[in-house]
Amino acid sequence: MPLSNDNRDIPRGELWRDLAVRAQKGDQRAYAELLRDIIPFIKGVVAGGLANPDWVDDLVQDVLISVHKSLSTYSEDRPFRPWLMAIIQFRRTDLLRKYYKSAGNRSVGLEDPAFSNTHVTNPAFSGELKDIEAALAELPEKQRKVFEMIKIHGYSAQEVADEMGMTVSAVKVSAHRTMNKLKDRLG
Repeated sequence: MPLSNDNRDIPRGELWRDLAVRAQKGDQRAYAELLRDIIPFIKGVVAGGLANPDWVDDLVQDVLISVHKSLSTYSEDRPFRPWLMAIIQFRRTDLLRKYYKSAGNRSVGLEDPAFSNTHVTNPAFSGELKDIEAALAELPEKQRKVFEMIKIHGYSAQEVADEMGMTVSAVKVSAHRTMNKLKDRLG
């Protein structure tokens, strides 16, 4: 009889703790049940936080391997879920660190003529630019100026506040609201 059928009414964290303790003592059925039972939880945690959905299964496997290797370090007087979450976070950080380290080798500077010709001055993208310009033109002048100074020209909120006679928080709120308006307008 599967262990999960015997334990349907036990909260997951307590069930996992019980299974982990039994697995540490050599119970192979408890060990297998623990690994099967935590997979959906791990997938649920990592699926929403990764840019590439293909990474989810890889990360789940990495977490399961780490649980296997470090199960002996789990202490039964501690809750299981935070222990598992720590492993998930470490493995996710490792995956992202590995990705971004290799992604740096693929970056292209904006001064690269091939990049500019393909992405910046390509007439195929001119419609998008016109849509953005039209959306900006519809904004009230003060709101547009605040947005352009911060988001396009790179001024700090303090610099814009000084220039426009506003508070820093008012500048930030204006830029944020304008960004949301533009997202809604442009889709």
